Amino acid sequence: MGITTEKIVLEVPGSTKMPAYVARPATGGPHPGLIVFQEAFGVNGHIRKVTERFAEQGYVAIAPELFHRTAPPGFEGSYNDFPSIMPHYQAVTAEAAEADARTTYDWLRQNSHVKADQISSVGFCMGGRVSFIANSALPLRSAVSFYGGGIAPGRPDRAEKQHGPLLLVWGELDKHITPEHREALTEALRAQQKVYVNVEFSHADHGFFCDERPAYEPRSARQAWALTLEFLRP
Repeated sequence: MGITTEKIVLEVPGSTKMPAYVARPATGGPHPGLIVFQEAFGVNGHIRKVTERFAEQGYVAIAPELFHRTAPPGFEGSYNDFPSIMPHYQAVTAEAAEADARTTYDWLRQNSHVKADQISSVGFCMGGRVSFIANSALPLRSAVSFYGGGIAPGRPDRAEKQHGPLLLVWGELDKHITPEHREALTEALRAQQKVYVNVEFSHADHGFFCDERPAYEPRSARQAWALTLEFLRP
């Protein structure tokens, strides 16, 4: 499927302007909408490629730059220098993430290329947490969280506010997100009788989906992609 891409700027109420990368099918429509939440390293080449892959599958996909409050437009951090991105990472509070998600969601709903009742989200690493937050604040059709750190120990109360079904994807070798944290989250979702799917890849580490990181695990990434597409299917 042919796609078209563009960079846009969104106005987040009470905040700075937020750049975003958009990819969508070049023809047809309207299509389902999808918010793609970045890793902690920005809307970099990897995230743009993932956004384009979703567009090739028939989605109007948009990746907002969540670091817009603290970093220049187009910021891309180094996978080898996490300390340098910490100030930007820490600025993405739950409240800031919710505001950014709501602004992006509203843009999709108002876009003539998008089916307004079929908007979902997917996020990776930091974006996995933001996808969880977005699903608690917005009437998303579904949400996917890849190794979203900080969900369980941070705001488990958001489990009761989840709107759409939730797909949780983890690497069992992940030292950043412990089995106890994963279990606490699924227990909270179960207690609230939420619809969710919890998947752990036993031989994968944190960041295994990204082919630009040392942790990349091709087979797990391929299977997780197929599962994500099926989960998001309208």
